[in-house]
Amino acid sequence: MKNADDKIIYVGKAINLKKRVRQYFDNNKNKGAKVLAMVSHIDHFEYIIVENEVEALVLESNLIKKNRPKYNIVLRDDKQYPYIKITNEKYPRIQKVRQIYNDKADYYGPYPDAYAVNDAIDLFHLYYPFRTCNLDFDKGQTLDRPCLNYFIKKCKGPCIYNEDESRYMEHIEDIKEFLENKSEKIPNWVLEKMNEESSKLNFEMATKYRDYYRALSTISERQKITETAGEDMDIVAMSKGITAIVMQVFLMRQGKIVEREHFIIKNDYSESNEEIMSSFIKQFYLDIMYVPKEILIEIEPDDLKTINEFLNQKRGSKVLIHEPKLGRKKDLLNMALTNANDMRIKYEKQVEKKDRKKSAGINQLKEILNMSEIKRIECYDISNTSGVQSVGSMVVFEDGHSNPKEYRKFKIKTIEGPNDYGSLKEVLTRRFKNGIKEMQKGNTTTGFGYMPDLILMDGGKGQVTSALEILDEFKLDIEIAGLVKDDKHTTRAIIYQGEEISINRRDPVYKLIYEIQEEAHRFAINYHRKLMQNTMKSSELDNIKGVGEKTRINLYKHFKSISNIKKASVEELMQVPLVGKSQALEIYKYFRLKG
Repeated sequence: MKNADDKIIYVGKAINLKKRVRQYFDNNKNKGAKVLAMVSHIDHFEYIIVENEVEALVLESNLIKKNRPKYNIVLRDDKQYPYIKITNEKYPRIQKVRQIYNDKADYYGPYPDAYAVNDAIDLFHLYYPFRTCNLDFDKGQTLDRPCLNYFIKKCKGPCIYNEDESRYMEHIEDIKEFLENKSEKIPNWVLEKMNEESSKLNFEMATKYRDYYRALSTISERQKITETAGEDMDIVAMSKGITAIVMQVFLMRQGKIVEREHFIIKNDYSESNEEIMSSFIKQFYLDIMYVPKEILIEIEPDDLKTINEFLNQKRGSKVLIHEPKLGRKKDLLNMALTNANDMRIKYEKQVEKKDRKKSAGINQLKEILNMSEIKRIECYDISNTSGVQSVGSMVVFEDGHSNPKEYRKFKIKTIEGPNDYGSLKEVLTRRFKNGIKEMQKGNTTTGFGYMPDLILMDGGKGQVTSALEILDEFKLDIEIAGLVKDDKHTTRAIIYQGEEISINRRDPVYKLIYEIQEEAHRFAINYHRKLMQNTMKSSELDNIKGVGEKTRINLYKHFKSISNIKKASVEELMQVPLVGKSQALEIYKYFRLKG
């Protein structure tokens, strides 16, 4: 079960999935508080098809441990796959982590024994005093005096330029080589230390080094098992339909399926199965952190040899890519294929249903406006904050579907203050002026050169009238309609040819124009916020004593621009909220003295 944010909130198994899901939504009043709370947050669900109940039980347990859903009972033990991380920065740090991020750091593991990981990291810091602080040396951060670790000889003090970087990195490489099972330098050093302390009759320290050696053995053993047992593998299956392709990847770690990923590809160009598989594997493993020893596939890529060489280099050892013919691995591949087929069918049904609704919406809009064809719709919206940083947006829908590649944004240049009509005229003038230029060049199928069949304005008669004036100016024959909202800011009617046409919220046309209107508003708002943030980030007002963020915003709202603020008198400045006499004087003196 997933919530509206696509977050897993419950994992369960069922022989009869329909029956299991239905019991959560029946009228039985004996449901517990947990079930009632869970049901209230369910938005949609996904499922994985397996061969038998035992497989379902194991998979359920693995998914619960990995995703820790809110409404499942989760056993909190210390076996949640810890990793050893060596950061990618100047003077790298060594850390124990439980999550892998795409931060270009080196991750080693996972390890089943968290205590061994803790001991190993302690030993690494004993082997060489690596830093543990959070200073960003890449940005040149330093300290005037070192921290306590320097004085107790647990750090050489790179923060005060007291560390030789090349020597530091040599010891980091020693750690990496051990973790990659390429060197026994560190275990041998530990044995020497243990024997040395034992000969001095310092048995307490000798015991400590013995424990460190055992921890290293545990980590090394884990890596070797991973290398030799073949229990870490990826299973890749493909389901190809008429309009869509689903790639299903099951991730098996330590013999357990811990995660699955799926990717939906539009089947636009009818490539061969071999070409699709080749492209997918290359893209999937390009940025992935961990490449397993074995990858199961059902279709051999057309450039398997090249892909194999690439993955061998990425992993640092041989990767076996093959199609199993019999046995357990064949069963695993079949399971992945079954799920890929199921997901593709479900996706195609959803797309088909969505297309039907879009088509119904377009047809109803044709009837309302008495138009024979509506291929391309453009919708315009204006956004500003009290006239500051006014922007316009143009979103494009083709055959009822949004086409973000055709979206355009406009920074208002000629209009000052909160003048939506004037701003709209500027946006349309610029759009159609560029459109006519593109048409003269012969570009009529994309960009500004592709003229719309219908223009929708986020507003009423005023906005429609402004748009008609611009169309008359350019002698363009394009239909225009306005979208009128009620007191609750919800679309209630269409303005067309001076008449207001009411629409029912349950009609397909309402859902279509609502989506278009919201998309235009979202696009405009996002652009406006970006410009406002950039304005607020860097301003001359930051240099003036007593002018904070809120005061700065109020000044921009009142005067609209920094040039107007510079010209303002003390009395005019004091009219701004949060600006007192002392602040007004500081602002006035700053700009006057600056000249």
